[in-house]
Amino acid sequence: MHPRILAGESPDKAALILSDSGETVTFAEMEARANRAAHALRALGLANGDTVALICDNRAEYLDIYWTAQRAGLILVPVSTRLTPDEIAYIVRDSETKVVLIAAALAQTAHGLEAIRATMPTLRDIVAIGAIEGLPQWADLCAGQPSSPIGDERIGGRMGYSSGTTGRPKGIRYAPVDGSPIQPNPAAQLFGRLYGIDGDTVYLSPAPLYHLAPLGFTTAVQALGGTVVLMPKFDPEAFLAAIERWRVTAVQVVPTMFIRLLRLPEAVRGRYDLSSLKTVIHAAAPCPIPIKRAMIDWLGPVIEEFYAGSEGNGHVTISSEEWLRKPGSVGRAVIGQIHICDDEGNELPVGETGTIYFGGGRSFDYHNDPVKTAASRNPLRPEWSTMGDVGRLDKDGYLYLSDRKDFMIISGGVNIYPQEVENLLVTHPAVVDVAVFGVPNADFGEEVKAVVQPADWNRAGDALAQELIAWCRAHLADVKCPRSIDFDPALPRAETGKLYKKDIKARYWPAG
Repeated sequence: MHPRILAGESPDKAALILSDSGETVTFAEMEARANRAAHALRALGLANGDTVALICDNRAEYLDIYWTAQRAGLILVPVSTRLTPDEIAYIVRDSETKVVLIAAALAQTAHGLEAIRATMPTLRDIVAIGAIEGLPQWADLCAGQPSSPIGDERIGGRMGYSSGTTGRPKGIRYAPVDGSPIQPNPAAQLFGRLYGIDGDTVYLSPAPLYHLAPLGFTTAVQALGGTVVLMPKFDPEAFLAAIERWRVTAVQVVPTMFIRLLRLPEAVRGRYDLSSLKTVIHAAAPCPIPIKRAMIDWLGPVIEEFYAGSEGNGHVTISSEEWLRKPGSVGRAVIGQIHICDDEGNELPVGETGTIYFGGGRSFDYHNDPVKTAASRNPLRPEWSTMGDVGRLDKDGYLYLSDRKDFMIISGGVNIYPQEVENLLVTHPAVVDVAVFGVPNADFGEEVKAVVQPADWNRAGDALAQELIAWCRAHLADVKCPRSIDFDPALPRAETGKLYKKDIKARYWPAG
């Protein structure tokens, strides 16, 4: 399926609804907008195979440009709106981007890019989505262009960049696809099969589209003929209100959203009719067991979890019913085969913890980084690849995550996985968010440190730190518990739930 087909079959059906304003874009309108945009990009000199970077908040133009790149043979690079001009310039250079499209809300960033334009030799144009002084406007470029398809259509692609939690972000390249843009969408077919998404779906998208999972789900829903309700950003009560107003049937969220929803007063949570919900999908970060159990108790067995990554080398899923039998698991593989291996690449027995590799899944490379690409392959079986996560399998083939290998703490020769400690601490009523990592220790190499975002900043101090350490010691082995706790008013976390732990950890380790 493709929006063009829907534009012919159901032209007046809503492809997109903006939750804050109620503005609606029909499939016919989306088709015309994407075609005009394709002509505009051709007029800027972009040809099949060229790269365009998109730095934009959640607005209708985001999806226009996605579907434009998809039919104009372009590689779309979604870029986080949180990055600095220098960070963006690195991605522009690395991806050989020729045109940057940037939203008016990011005018200061746009001017910063202009100031260092000489450092980006492939860049031809910076175009404003909205009005930014000194830049051409996207709407003006599209105005007057034909609403019919361009003459040299070809399917495009996208290249996502890692968040850079362990270093410079790297683009993830997949094997190229060729031919007409109107061809089966593998992601849409997968989501349809796993989560029942189809033409009757009303899907609420609360996360930034510059992250690949929200963008992937949103465009898959449109490819299957469903309607997307797009939030400008996540707000817990506005999220519930949108489900009720638009009779939403499916959403994709992250565990930090669960936590914020559960901390709404019960009177607020009970105010909204959520009975239309059929599927609540979550991913992107491990979910503490008590949090997920509370969500199932609230919404019923409609919660589906998946574990995957931008690399696309594997996909693991678990239903509510399975999870209640296997609490803490992220499920079994539906794409690829899971292999748990030691540092030498040997496969480990069932129940032992090691690096998670996938075999038989999608092939990928890290753009311009053969060293990182090679490091993602199993030393003994290079056809197996890893995203750097650690976990174990049970006898039934269910996967349990421990943490990222980069964040493992080794204290006195003992391996400690911070995620276990974080999952416990975040359930304490005084804790809003937490990061756990290793800090230097003269005797043991490392010791466990926690940095906590408290629910009440007035409680930040030694008394709360000791209370939280005691809480950990009541539930975990002493070696896993923080030796000290600091406090921070707000931890750096992406809207997808990913914690920028390296930025916090860097405060405690000597430079270099």
